[in-house]
Amino acid sequence: MDFLPDDFPDANICVVGLGYVGLTLATVLASVGFRVEGIEINPAVVEQLNQGRPHFFEPGLEDRLARLVSTERLLIRREIPDNSRASVYIITVGTPLDKAGHVRLDMISRSATDIARRLKAGDLVIMRSTVRLGTTRDVVMPILEGAGVPFDIAFCPERTVEGQALAELRWLPQVVGATTMTARVRAARLFNFLTPTVVQVPSIEVAEMIKLIDNTYRDVSFAFANEVAGMCEAAGINVCDVINAGKLGYPRTNLPMPGPVGGPCLEKDPHILADSVRAYGFEPNLVVTARQQNEAQPDIVISRLKRYTDERGNLPDRPIIALLGLAFKGRPPTDDLRGTMAQPILDALRRHYPEAEFRGYDAMVTADTMRAAFNIDPQTDIAGALNKAHLAIIANNHPCFPAMPIEKLAETMARPALIFDFWNNFDARHLLMPADVRYAGLGSTDWSV
Repeated sequence: MDFLPDDFPDANICVVGLGYVGLTLATVLASVGFRVEGIEINPAVVEQLNQGRPHFFEPGLEDRLARLVSTERLLIRREIPDNSRASVYIITVGTPLDKAGHVRLDMISRSATDIARRLKAGDLVIMRSTVRLGTTRDVVMPILEGAGVPFDIAFCPERTVEGQALAELRWLPQVVGATTMTARVRAARLFNFLTPTVVQVPSIEVAEMIKLIDNTYRDVSFAFANEVAGMCEAAGINVCDVINAGKLGYPRTNLPMPGPVGGPCLEKDPHILADSVRAYGFEPNLVVTARQQNEAQPDIVISRLKRYTDERGNLPDRPIIALLGLAFKGRPPTDDLRGTMAQPILDALRRHYPEAEFRGYDAMVTADTMRAAFNIDPQTDIAGALNKAHLAIIANNHPCFPAMPIEKLAETMARPALIFDFWNNFDARHLLMPADVRYAGLGSTDWSV
């Protein structure tokens, strides 16, 4: 059903960059009645999208995309057409970090240059990619000004979580910042067709900062939870008891459970924030320390695991190690491997167990992708991964792991064996495990005795 009035002046929108952020946004915009052109430079992705098939998993996306492409509400192209009818351009290209840890802006600059070549007087350009503070004003605007025509510009950060983006785009509050009140109101009116709540902020820089702060807040919170896990292990206390009991019915504590922290946002946004504020002479010590804590966690944990198995002294020279959960997260389920902590966990395992045979299992990631991305033996189910394994590492929080019959599956493992769970899906005190098979969670003492 179309919700857009026939006389709405900004009914034609061009979304530049059809990765996760761009494709989900383009799909929802087209669903409510906008006529959308989606621009993607990767020819293989363009071909796939024009067949109605997204290049990543997102619940509900494939069916909706297929309908919109078939009805031409969403047109997929490799470049902006010279005769584009769009009056709004939304930049959603990626902003990865370079080898020095600084955000790359080449894709932003290229997109702005492409838009400038087609920019008409009065067009609106919306930045949605995560960028260093000041990028919209200092990098994008000068490129667009080269077109020699008046235009509006705004920054409206992406805020959705993978696995429920189509729903969240319809109800999450949308932040809007712009250079002028006219541009801000114009962008706010557009997003009001998606979500009932639009939060207008005084400037582009405020909107840019909100995006960086939101994700960095989560990173810092998870880092503290991981440090609490280390404290509890050192003190001989179970971290689950501390966190769950401490926040039960107590509104001033909302500490998350510990676990690996990565993904396409949290692995880079704290670095972008730190890089941003250093330009103003401020050193964000807490932000940097938290990110370092989360990045160091895999080696810290696997080093301790190696000490534990060495002390027991009865693993074979070539142990079988199963890595369970390879996507960067499991809730909501995704097949996205960007920034996955499974990679540094696997790297640490290979350093400490160089002769080991490695298996992998993930409920969402295909066998071919597992093999190509991790160079491990992919398994089609948890049972196959655990069969005769000496070590099993649960690396993400997919719902299949707390649902697995762990006591029964443990019977099939080698002897001795250890299941180490970064996500504390079980309580070892309540399990009836086979003799010489141990289960331990991050922040517990169950693997120290």
